[in-house]
Amino acid sequence: MAKRAAPEVNAGSMADIAFLLLIFFLVTTTIEKDAGINRKLPPMEESDEDVIIKQKNIFTVLINKHDQLLVEDESMEIQDLRTAAAEFLDNNGDGSCTFCQGKRDSKSSDNPDKAIISLKNDRETSYAAYISVQNELVAAYNTLRNRRALQIGASKGFPNMNFQEMQLAHKDVRWTGNKTKLKELIDQIKVEIPQKLSEVVE
Repeated sequence: MAKRAAPEVNAGSMADIAFLLLIFFLVTTTIEKDAGINRKLPPMEESDEDVIIKQKNIFTVLINKHDQLLVEDESMEIQDLRTAAAEFLDNNGDGSCTFCQGKRDSKSSDNPDKAIISLKNDRETSYAAYISVQNELVAAYNTLRNRRALQIGASKGFPNMNFQEMQLAHKDVRWTGNKTKLKELIDQIKVEIPQKLSEVVE
């Protein structure tokens, strides 16, 4: 009895099918992008002189590896950080700030221009805690900038607009106001209350 030949599978088109599947998955797969923190570095200043900063003008915030806060050598909860930072920035210790409403404590910052917030975190600090502290510190700056915008906005033709609303209006292509004048006001507020946030990882 003669043996039958086993039928062969035609695999000639397998390479084409694999190639088409590869293209399909490359086209339909979405790749997530990592979102970073938007920070603009200050411009380089060519100066041979050392800048002397008084200790009272530095607001020190430490985050340890257990996500605990130490602010000015005292333990603090994160919900109190924004108020403490805003009070430090708005202190007006030397009386040179005409719009500040602080306590004028001689042991705290001289004015918003000289005040620096120093944020130090441990390498083992959680990302969530780091971002939460960042948000509170930036919110402290925004609190003062919003108040300043409401103080001077009406006289410049922008009544009842806080600083964040001014920034949104300036970026909005549908906004029909005077963008040049608005940009000048935004820049003025940024100069009066500069965001000086120093970050160090230990």
